[in-house]
Amino acid sequence: MNTPRPFSAPWTRAAGILGLLGVGLGAFGAHGLEKIATPEELAWWHTATLYHLLHLAPLLALDHLPRCAALKWSARAFCGGILIFSGSLYAMGLGAPHWLGAVTPVGGVALMAGWGLLAYGATAGAARREQNSA
Repeated sequence: MNTPRPFSAPWTRAAGILGLLGVGLGAFGAHGLEKIATPEELAWWHTATLYHLLHLAPLLALDHLPRCAALKWSARAFCGGILIFSGSLYAMGLGAPHWLGAVTPVGGVALMAGWGLLAYGATAGAARREQNSA
């Protein structure tokens, strides 16, 4: 029988901080960069904000799923992916050298790994729960 565990929300806290930053950066892009950035830089900023905020949803869900190593790594991959993918695009949107765009796919792979680990962890966790209840 599973005993209830005290609720601990490290990934919800991370999502809250990243969400605060994402909304602030999105607003800055929409209102502060509009007059000084090129259309290409604004497009990078928009993409950074979109992916930044989009990947907070699974991060929020992870604290509400049964704990397992795959889900812990999923959360880490989402956080790292947001920082690397969106961070490199934010930097280029502020005028950083374009070679930084070579780093962006590393963040994209981390985001994809987060989704894959989430799927694996949820499936493995369901299988374990079925075994334990049988």
